[in-house]
Amino acid sequence: MQKHLGLPMNFPEAASAHAAQLDDLTALVHWLMLVLFVGWAIFFLFALFRFRKGANPVASYAGAKGHFSTYGEAGIALIEVILLVVFAVPIWAKRVSALPPESQATVVRVVAEQFAWNVHYPGKDGVFGRTKNELVSTANPLGLDPADPAGQDDVIALNELHLPVDKPVIVKLTTKDVIHSFFLPQMRVKQDAIPGQVIPIWFQPVKTGQWDIACAQLCGLSHYRMRGSYTVESQADFDKWMAGQAPKPAAVPAAPAAASPAAPTTGP
Repeated sequence: MQKHLGLPMNFPEAASAHAAQLDDLTALVHWLMLVLFVGWAIFFLFALFRFRKGANPVASYAGAKGHFSTYGEAGIALIEVILLVVFAVPIWAKRVSALPPESQATVVRVVAEQFAWNVHYPGKDGVFGRTKNELVSTANPLGLDPADPAGQDDVIALNELHLPVDKPVIVKLTTKDVIHSFFLPQMRVKQDAIPGQVIPIWFQPVKTGQWDIACAQLCGLSHYRMRGSYTVESQADFDKWMAGQAPKPAAVPAAPAAASPAAPTTGP
């Protein structure tokens, strides 16, 4: 079993650059909970002994007159503020606000629906094709506009996400229907997909492998089968996969053959 800060923590395999930081923070919070548990247990036992019936045959209606409880509550509140302001908010802001430049990252759209993950890559031009809600259909799940030249080379995959290793990834997450939760345990990434919103999340894979995409939000009767897979591979393998998924250019119809000149007719 893996250990973090001396505690046995049975985390999934860590495969992203920020995974160790989050794992250590989780272990630190568990240490704090252990200290609080022991502290409150000691105080509970002290209260049982100090205010036992034998030592206090007559009830005191005045109650405690010191400030120990006030100071204790203030100290606990201060610790919670430090955890929130010094640890939680900066880590959250780094993940949410400090997005890497798109020119240096793999950018992909993930559109959830009951009960699948639609994955949308821009083509070689690096530009996502225009989408329209009225064009959404079974054959066109993202509503790509066929009249938009930028979308002619886009790559669409269902329940299959491919990413290059050692390169930042920006996922633009949204959903077509209800709230879903995009969960990549090995990347330490979990984000709700909200209807009507496009939420960017980013991470950097540092290990190659293939794992499951899970939906961590109860999203309907078939929630249990909303499962995809994601593969982290070398840049060369990723480029090869993209090339294999690229739309094939439409065949140009051959020009009709020129008609042979009619043979001259001779009279009788």
